[in-house]
Amino acid sequence: MAETIVELFDDVLATDADREAYVQPHSVDRVDSITFGELAQRAAALGKWLVDRGVKPGDIVAVMLPNSIDYVIAYHAAIRAGAITTGINPRLGSSELEHIFAKVKPVHVFDGPLPDLPGGDPHWRVYEAKPTDPVTIVWTGGTTGLPKGAWFDHTCMKAYAPGAPPLSQHGDRRILPLPFPHVGWMTRPWDELEHRITSIIAPTPWKPDVTLQLLESQRITVCQGVPTQYRMLLDHPDFAATDLSTLRIAGVGASRVPPDLVAEMRDKLGCPVVHRYASTEGSVATGTRLDDDPVTIATTVGRPNGDVQLKIVDDDGNELPPNERGTICLKTRAMMRGYWEEPERTAEAIDADGWLHTGDLGWIGDDGNLRIAGRRTEMYIRGGYNVYPIEVENLLADYPGIAQAAIIGCDVADRLGEIGVLIAVPHPGATLDIIGIRSFVKERLADYKAPDVLVTTDEFPLTSIGKINKVAMKPLADQAAAQWRRP
Repeated sequence: MAETIVELFDDVLATDADREAYVQPHSVDRVDSITFGELAQRAAALGKWLVDRGVKPGDIVAVMLPNSIDYVIAYHAAIRAGAITTGINPRLGSSELEHIFAKVKPVHVFDGPLPDLPGGDPHWRVYEAKPTDPVTIVWTGGTTGLPKGAWFDHTCMKAYAPGAPPLSQHGDRRILPLPFPHVGWMTRPWDELEHRITSIIAPTPWKPDVTLQLLESQRITVCQGVPTQYRMLLDHPDFAATDLSTLRIAGVGASRVPPDLVAEMRDKLGCPVVHRYASTEGSVATGTRLDDDPVTIATTVGRPNGDVQLKIVDDDGNELPPNERGTICLKTRAMMRGYWEEPERTAEAIDADGWLHTGDLGWIGDDGNLRIAGRRTEMYIRGGYNVYPIEVENLLADYPGIAQAAIIGCDVADRLGEIGVLIAVPHPGATLDIIGIRSFVKERLADYKAPDVLVTTDEFPLTSIGKINKVAMKPLADQAAAQWRRP
């Protein structure tokens, strides 16, 4: 039985060398593809090229390329050379890049066209790796500071695969909308190989019309995205004429999905919908089930997948009973082995019993499903009461006129200590006012949870992996809070 990625690749070559591994559409008339056999040959040739240039087992190779077949080849080449791959998103800022390069000191960086090499022996590798050898370093989003490098070994990736279904099934054709440096791709090669998945690379930036074309032309069986992307697909003029008969399942990732959207997705896409939760450090966590009702899919992130163990703990590390809010903790062999060369921060994240403290807050209902309450670092205290922004942001998803909402806690010179600043992107033509928004919130939640200040903007800044960047918006929120006076 295979214990490393290259061993598993050998198994794939014995049965499915001619199956498409990756498809990269450039336009309607130009589509590149590569089979598993061709990928092994090109990765082997490039891996030997690395070794000939002095790359040794345990060295770090950086891949700083856009989502592409070349990215995949470089990744597998480093594995065959015994090196550790770190993916670097080209959208990162200069301070983030300086931090990463100083931390890992890569001996080689792929940041341009790959060398034109003849195909190599598809079974070549520089040495027989051990299952516990590091494979990749994945960088956290950096929403609360400089990125941290979570590293994973071969066994981590093998342990992820049992938790991949129902989003993975033998022979699936799956569209990839995420940046490749994200944990959602960097830790998935075992899953792709074991299930013989054909991956279709979505062009960037993401566009609904292009995605609809790919769903039909590439006979996609697994669609993935966030609620706003699905909303744009369903509303697009081309949707009704698009043949989606090959879709087997639709995966969505977000803290909240409107129940009406879940029901509409099921009806119009003609397939089940699942809602998943994970983190960079955890790799795999929870997900809803195929037979869950729309409300469960919309308001929860389901139950543990694969070998994942789940618990909620208080500030002292004591496990909490159902329906009590605390820190979400996971234990799985698929999770990171630690933060690269940061033992103190690793010890803060993974306790002595092997539990990963995610930093996310949540609770487990009587039905066993996990609910997300937000990031611990985003909580603020208004007049002595804890406020979790995600709860209010989720509620405001139903407020007429608000397209996107982000709430940031800010210090004020008042006995309240902190207040909530709502930064909102209005729907086109909509006019927002804080009085109406506060009334809406206070009718549905405790009054202290209503935001105190409103700032509107045309769009939100995003991190390199597409998350809303609250760090970048904090100065704007602080400036607005400084102008606030108690009514």
